[in-house]
Amino acid sequence: MINIDVFTNNNHINGFELSGHAGYSEYGKDIVCAAISVLTINTINSIENFTDDIYDCSNDEQIGYISFKILDEVSNESDLLLRSMVLGIESMIEEYGSDYITLVIKEV
Repeated sequence: MINIDVFTNNNHINGFELSGHAGYSEYGKDIVCAAISVLTINTINSIENFTDDIYDCSNDEQIGYISFKILDEVSNESDLLLRSMVLGIESMIEEYGSDYITLVIKEV
């Protein structure tokens, strides 16, 4: 199962932590894992390329782990990109069910 914690502060998303594999299909053919990977990695790449926000990011592809946190005040652009990622994740949960993905929003 993929576990995703999204962190908010003052109604802005400022980071997330993702761990695990969906287990929807065999490794390399798991469309749920692939979709979540695309959503999260594209969000990080978009924040890097389209904003001036400073962030910390670490990952371990083998265990399916990504940690991302904006270190300063969150720009409106980054907040929008992160909200779009959450929307995509919520759509994945609706389509494939909570047996494969959990999403928790946490105020920090």
